[in-house]
Amino acid sequence: MTHPAIAANGLRKSYGEKVVLDGIDLTVPQGSVFALLGPNGAGKTTVVKILSTLIATDHGQARVGGHDLATESQAVRAAIGVTGQFSAVDGLITGEENMLLMADLHHLSKREGRRVAAELLERFDLVEAAKKPASTYSGGMKRRLDIAMTLVGDPRIIFLDEPTTGLDPRSRHTMWQIIRELVAGGVTVFLTTQYLEEADQLADRIAVLDNGKIAAEGSAEELKRLIPGGHIRLRFTDPSTYRSAATALREATRDDEALTLQIPGDGSHRELRAVLDQLEAADVEADEVSVHTPDLDDVFFALTGPADLPTQSQSKETVR
Repeated sequence: MTHPAIAANGLRKSYGEKVVLDGIDLTVPQGSVFALLGPNGAGKTTVVKILSTLIATDHGQARVGGHDLATESQAVRAAIGVTGQFSAVDGLITGEENMLLMADLHHLSKREGRRVAAELLERFDLVEAAKKPASTYSGGMKRRLDIAMTLVGDPRIIFLDEPTTGLDPRSRHTMWQIIRELVAGGVTVFLTTQYLEEADQLADRIAVLDNGKIAAEGSAEELKRLIPGGHIRLRFTDPSTYRSAATALREATRDDEALTLQIPGDGSHRELRAVLDQLEAADVEADEVSVHTPDLDDVFFALTGPADLPTQSQSKETVR
């Protein structure tokens, strides 16, 4: 049985009296995308810094790439790559020179360094800009160069701390495609983000971090099912038909002015079929049928909130 790419248990971190992480557990399978969601100040970057050996945890254990974080930190560093919130690109030198500098830091020979740099510059569509100062690059180009530099050491685990913050939609989608290609090649990606769509699009598994605790964890679909509010909505144009439908569907919430009925549910095909069967049995047909299921926005706002208000983050809900 293969070991997980990342396994952390009971991680805690405080700065003075400020508790940043309050005993979190994480397991990330190899070759997957794990997204850590949370509002500003939730502790996402602190998790990345601990798991990438930049800072020490106050309590708890973790293994990254099969290596113990506390006793094998050098082996952990050799297995990982990190792209932080703020670009590591040096704007005073060219993109190619940035790549070669990174190759030197990884102790690659001159020949090997040039080969790796050339391959990555081509892979990230930076060949034309390679000889230009990185300060002239757009935000998306700098981000691509940043990740290309991270890949010089051929890491099997990559930490991407809010990699698309500040990028335009086109550059963000380009970055998503790069992440998908990395994972297709067997790389494990640990992603922190504030973009809910990003986690929905990319992540195999998502954890929501709030006030230093994991509020919930699961796939995007599993998390959506945690939140109530899903429903089937039926709209009618004929008042008589509407009344007949309301009689057939006694559990529905009525809106007599809008001639709509709302039936709570998880939006599954089975539930929708059951409602339509009830209407058919009553010889009634709706003019419009729509299904609403909670999205990650609903999950995020339900699980995180102002510190002075009680939220579900006070107890962990894990979906298997």
